[in-house]
Amino acid sequence: MRIECPHCGERDRREFYYVGDAVALARPAPDAGPDAWDDYLHNRDNPAGDTNDLWYHEGGCGAWIVVSRNTVTHAVHRTKLAQKAAS
Repeated sequence: MRIECPHCGERDRREFYYVGDAVALARPAPDAGPDAWDDYLHNRDNPAGDTNDLWYHEGGCGAWIVVSRNTVTHAVHRTKLAQKAAS
């Protein structure tokens, strides 16, 4: 899979570190029970299809990038800096 870094151009995905879903997870309250914390720490959706994922360009410029891709076909639709995606 190839990922287009907004700074460095197209690169092999091995230069990047996958962080997870680009949508922030709702952190449980500090006094939430063990079941809520277990769910937050260990359970994630595993969608088949289009996703928006957060990747870190570890082997390059160090940018945080939101990658819109399809998890079935591995096609990358678009990328943008995470900072710009939040605004």
